[in-house]
Amino acid sequence: MLEQRYTHLQMIALVVMRVLIGWHFLYEGVAKLLKPNWSAAGYLKAAKGPMAGTFKWMADSPELLDWVNLLNMWGLFLIGLFLILGLLTRYAAIGGALMVLLYYAANPPFIGYFSSVATEGSYLLVNKNLVEIGALFVIAVTYSGRYVGLDRIFYRLFHRRKRTVSEQELTGATV
Repeated sequence: MLEQRYTHLQMIALVVMRVLIGWHFLYEGVAKLLKPNWSAAGYLKAAKGPMAGTFKWMADSPELLDWVNLLNMWGLFLIGLFLILGLLTRYAAIGGALMVLLYYAANPPFIGYFSSVATEGSYLLVNKNLVEIGALFVIAVTYSGRYVGLDRIFYRLFHRRKRTVSEQELTGATV
């Protein structure tokens, strides 16, 4: 597969976007982890839209709610950390997009669905969650972690090892 080449300025923009979104996730995760007894129950119970029943069911099941809380807090924290560090960037971006898609599904900005959850306004289909999903998709399909991030180190190590093994196979040497 051919890698798309970006200009220096384009890669800087992608890295900045990745780090900013990472900070948003990391901050939200830390805030929830540091708040004793934080729970997603209120958000889930306020869900509107086609999937409201599913989210309310999650809130009403204490065991399931414990898992939702744990996954939400640690998911936000780890996705944010990985995006900032440029570590497993593609997977962190996909995980983040899926997580935010759940937030979007819980309170979609559709006509007739007015949520009691505080928002910045109604944008008719598009809200900040959908914009962040789009940005995470861009991060997932580009290689900003390989430009600036720990992915760069691991990518080079893996490909150097892979190249060495291939060269040894061609010459008949054993690994």
